[in-house]
Amino acid sequence: MTARWSDPGSVRIADGIHRVPLQMPSDGLRAINVYALETDRGLALIDGGWRRPDTYDEFRSALAEFGHRPDDVHDVFVTHVHRDHYTFAVDLRRRHGCRIHLGSAEAPGIVAIGELASNMPTSSLRELERAGADDIARAVRVDTSDEDFDAADWESPDAWLTEGVLDIPGHRLTAVHTPGHTKGHMVFHDLDRDISYTGDHVLPTITPSIGFELGEWDLPLGHYLQSLEMMLDDRDRTVLPAHGDTGVGLHARVRELLDHHARRLAATRAVVAEMTRATGLDVAERLPWTRRDRPFSDLGTFDRMVAVCETLAHLDLEVHRGGLGVENRHGVDVFGVASD
Repeated sequence: MTARWSDPGSVRIADGIHRVPLQMPSDGLRAINVYALETDRGLALIDGGWRRPDTYDEFRSALAEFGHRPDDVHDVFVTHVHRDHYTFAVDLRRRHGCRIHLGSAEAPGIVAIGELASNMPTSSLRELERAGADDIARAVRVDTSDEDFDAADWESPDAWLTEGVLDIPGHRLTAVHTPGHTKGHMVFHDLDRDISYTGDHVLPTITPSIGFELGEWDLPLGHYLQSLEMMLDDRDRTVLPAHGDTGVGLHARVRELLDHHARRLAATRAVVAEMTRATGLDVAERLPWTRRDRPFSDLGTFDRMVAVCETLAHLDLEVHRGGLGVENRHGVDVFGVASD
């Protein structure tokens, strides 16, 4: 049987670089790729994984396949603050004392997580209410009230990353700030090899969620599209993504993602034009979702929340560009085609 990208173990990418898929609980993404870079001091990781009861043993078994142990890890460079990228890095630091590095623009997010009672950003709930989706907000609160969540999993990093070359012996990587999926997302380009560690910014078969993030709403889709365009300004590389298999070309995939959002923006405008006036929920209910074009009614509660937040991100960008107008009615934004 052909191996899947998410199967446990390790995969050699190049001399001194190994991909280690770590499993994720009850998640459609199935696993996260952690990249282990061999150095003269042990291992540096790109991303940390999701802390689960079995993650440490899974990680230890994978490292043993190429002659290493978890206590060889001396640094973890995390692309962004989300649970599946950050929390196992904290576990490794508690066990073995490695250093964690995270984009500096994620600092407010770390503070916000420390104030949460569940794994649900209050900012996302606020956006649901702005979209006229109070029922979904209530359902989300119920569904996440008993979730396994511990804000201590997001201890502060040892160092806040800014753009520039990273200190990884034998690997000349440069960090590039790519906000959109989160405010402080980082992509790491290898300056000596034609590869890029793209986190969730560029994924090979799906688009990252836009609009489900911590902190104040600040036109996330606009930031994301600008960050994608930046990828075309540098040389082409092979994508090493956080989810999915490796091998896709960076420039080709970026163009596909830009085209996807252009089509999505056009579809969003078309729904508003057809309805004359529409809320974020109205539009989300009339758009297809996922690669399989599923109807909104088929999505679970969490995915409905993400869908509504992403719809708002598209609507807000259309307002910013002048294609739509908006007025707030009793706390709910109502969108319409902008008049000349």
